[in-house]
Amino acid sequence: MGKLRQTALILGEGPTEFFYFKSLCDVFKRLTIKPDYPKHTNIKELEAKIAEGVAMGYSHIFCIIDMDTKDKEPERSQYQKLKAKYAKPINKPKKGIYCEVEFFETHRCTELFFLYYFRYTSRPYDTQEPLLKDLNQCVEYRKTIEFFIKTKGLHGYFERNGGSLDKAIVNANRSIDEKQKSDRDYTNSELGRLMEELKELE
Repeated sequence: MGKLRQTALILGEGPTEFFYFKSLCDVFKRLTIKPDYPKHTNIKELEAKIAEGVAMGYSHIFCIIDMDTKDKEPERSQYQKLKAKYAKPINKPKKGIYCEVEFFETHRCTELFFLYYFRYTSRPYDTQEPLLKDLNQCVEYRKTIEFFIKTKGLHGYFERNGGSLDKAIVNANRSIDEKQKSDRDYTNSELGRLMEELKELE
């Protein structure tokens, strides 16, 4: 009997995640990464997309979460509730469904992981602006769809300009280690762990 094909559905919260994960399809060739392109970020929409993915038979659904939009109520509680709902894998053998839903958080936003391609930082960012400014000291970056298309793939663009995914993984994991040791709840990214999981699914 053939091994069940592990398929991962990646749900980002906006265009940044969509274009970035699309650009990783070259790295993770055997995976079906289907970045979904959500129109707008809200928890209800995300929940509907998760349910849709489960019904479609994906074995893994990875949700890429920007924590800067979860700092306030009611988003914070809605998000915690959603996480609790999917804390255990969904297992419906009669329907042939088994799915693990995981959430990968970055504070403030996915751009921190992009900065980690180039260097480490633990500085607090109160808004996205100074983070984008720091990223622009390493590589030209614009948070626009035109720019994402122009780069012909964000991942390759960062690597061509001196960044490295391996470095980003190391830096992101370091940020999570520091978070756990020091209760620092800002400037950290779980996307390193996501990349390691994607490698294992290969």
